[in-house]
Amino acid sequence: MFNVENIIFILYLCLMIGIGIYFFIQSKGGGEKEYFLGGRSMGPWVSALSAGASDMSAWVLMGLPASIYAYGIGKAWIAIGLAIGYALSWIIMAPRLRKFTIVANDSITIPQYLTNRFLTKNSAIRVICALIFLIAYTVYAASSMKACGTLFNTVLGIETKKAMYLAAAIIVFYTFLGGYKAVCWTDFFQGMLMLAALLAAPIFALFAINSGRGAEAAAELPENYFKLFTNFQDVISGLGWGIGYFGMPHIIVRFMSLKSDKALRKSAKIGIAWNWLIVIFSVGAGAIGHMLLGEIEDSSTVFIQMSRFLFPAAICGILLSAILAASMSTADSQLLASSSAFTSDLYKPIIRRNKASDKEMIWAGRVVVLIISVVAILIASNPNSGTIMDLVENAWGIFGAAFSPAILLSLFWKRFNFQGALAGIVAGAATDILWLIFLKGLGIYEIVPGFIIGFVAAVVVTLITKAPSEEVQQLFDRAVNLQDSED
Repeated sequence: MFNVENIIFILYLCLMIGIGIYFFIQSKGGGEKEYFLGGRSMGPWVSALSAGASDMSAWVLMGLPASIYAYGIGKAWIAIGLAIGYALSWIIMAPRLRKFTIVANDSITIPQYLTNRFLTKNSAIRVICALIFLIAYTVYAASSMKACGTLFNTVLGIETKKAMYLAAAIIVFYTFLGGYKAVCWTDFFQGMLMLAALLAAPIFALFAINSGRGAEAAAELPENYFKLFTNFQDVISGLGWGIGYFGMPHIIVRFMSLKSDKALRKSAKIGIAWNWLIVIFSVGAGAIGHMLLGEIEDSSTVFIQMSRFLFPAAICGILLSAILAASMSTADSQLLASSSAFTSDLYKPIIRRNKASDKEMIWAGRVVVLIISVVAILIASNPNSGTIMDLVENAWGIFGAAFSPAILLSLFWKRFNFQGALAGIVAGAATDILWLIFLKGLGIYEIVPGFIIGFVAAVVVTLITKAPSEEVQQLFDRAVNLQDSED
């Protein structure tokens, strides 16, 4: 029997499907750049909230509040690192990346940009990057599928594995049809919903606590529950999460899609404000939820239980849809980014040797979306695959370690060359993986040593190899000095 909460939840799913159908109809006849980058025509509000929503997956409503609920404010360093890293990515990296990708033969993916930036026909970077994308994004998408399965099971009572299949089908449907614009517009609505939910639940919970509800739970909190500084590993690892933003393809592709510098500056203000509110209230949801509810069996459900405790069914259905929004907005971006990497960096230049038409490219991308979704479901449904947070952490780490050094150096160092970029990507990814396998017990998040080794390798190899050609250095100067339309 459906209740009001279920009906609201289902109506939200129908809205997401409708957006995919709308952009499929609207974009008929569009080419590769239209499908994968929205024709570089996205406005500031859509790009800002889409970038944020594609970043903040279900962990911001389930994983982080659960950690804060269980261990206290000392676990808030992840939120602090993300807030700092996100702001710096918009302020420092976004303006240059947008211009550099335009000058570098209008690149539409990060591997394509890193190749075109050095005016080389060597496909090594494109192949290595595309392979890392496919592996990491499959793991990343698995975390979103797992979160969707848990949520569908909690709200609709559907068996968890079947719930994963249903959620994946919906996400694939609108990504498959509408491409980048469908992903951005669904993320836009989902970003607003996530923010509204995270603002509402903790604020109303505080009012409830002040009125006397939850007094016993608040009195039973551990003595050091609100202590921020616990150990140096948590501080370093938490701040290390911010590094990931400089190499996270499904986030920085939003920088590339903006239509002007003016739109980018406005988008930066919106995006940074949204991000900071999200992480602050995510931490608040965990701590305030503990004060309100006391001890609960599954800490990952603190936001769900708090919403059901505070609100009537109709409002609760909207708030629970926010968790679904967080999962779907990340999964769709991951699927599109991985399919664009495959089609633009492997299929078209290597498999088809630049003979593929725009229509063929779009269909190849859609097939990849389908394949990755199937593999992600298999990983998510495996009981040994780890928690939602484990999967996110692994994928986030390899992206940040592999790509952040190369992208930053390509934007700010004129002497940087192709060999240095290749060395930085390989060294960063290898260090991240080896640290995860052999040294995880030290308590330092693998993205930190991965980034350091990758950055050092990129710089050293650049300095011991031949300087880039005059043409490459002129490309750097053109990108830096590019005058942009303010429309």
